[in-house]
Amino acid sequence: MSASPVPGHTPGSAPRPADAGLSGRTAVVTGAAGGIGRACTLRLAAAGARVRAVDLDAEGLADLVASAERTARPPGAVEAYALDLMDLDAAERAAEGADILVNNAGIQLVRPIEDFPPEVFSRVLTVMLEAPFRLVRGALPGMYERGWGRIVNISSVHGLRASAYKSAYVAAKHGLEGLSKVAALEGAPHGVTSNCVNPGYVRTPLVERQTADQAAAHGISPERVVSEVLLADSAVKRLVEPEEVAEAVAYLCGPHSSFITGASLTMDGGWTAH
Repeated sequence: MSASPVPGHTPGSAPRPADAGLSGRTAVVTGAAGGIGRACTLRLAAAGARVRAVDLDAEGLADLVASAERTARPPGAVEAYALDLMDLDAAERAAEGADILVNNAGIQLVRPIEDFPPEVFSRVLTVMLEAPFRLVRGALPGMYERGWGRIVNISSVHGLRASAYKSAYVAAKHGLEGLSKVAALEGAPHGVTSNCVNPGYVRTPLVERQTADQAAAHGISPERVVSEVLLADSAVKRLVEPEEVAEAVAYLCGPHSSFITGASLTMDGGWTAH
């Protein structure tokens, strides 16, 4: 079973020319230094938005800004915000004035419930559920004032389905789905949409680390984890590329998506079709 990249695509390649019409908009993307967050940052910047790139990884942010200077329009479109989302007050402040909010940051630990460290469970829910709530809370007043806003929550197939050994991650993603729908209902009268994007396994460092954890949990090789565990329920037998997720995010932020709200856009290769 192959986990090769999408045919004709080079991972990490520059985004295609802008078509989302986001000139003059300010976006906040969390977990921006790598993976899906990096791809979303570059894609939104290419569409004309000015992006606050939020992440703990200052070195990764510096590389992202340099990459954006080479590929994005306009110059200076990406600004680095080195921030720990465990600082919830700072997270809320970081979203003030944003027209677009992409809640992407995530962490993962694969353990049976009886062995799952309570402090890690708490950290996962803080970063992946409470911080998004605070970011939304910080962004909404300005969005309401301007009569326009886009909230895109990077959920997961695990926001719709459960897997063993992922209690914190699944709980956080299910909670994020509910938060997104509430924001959609409250934001609709103010021109604000709120949606989730639900990819299957994406070719990111987090999935690479998860593969190693799953290998240890199941007592099999990492290669068998990809083919027999990660992609077992996927009809399309490859990992999702970060740039594919970024295209879905750009669409949900664009001019043709104003009637899409409270939705969960699955990109799971047919996983939830079972």
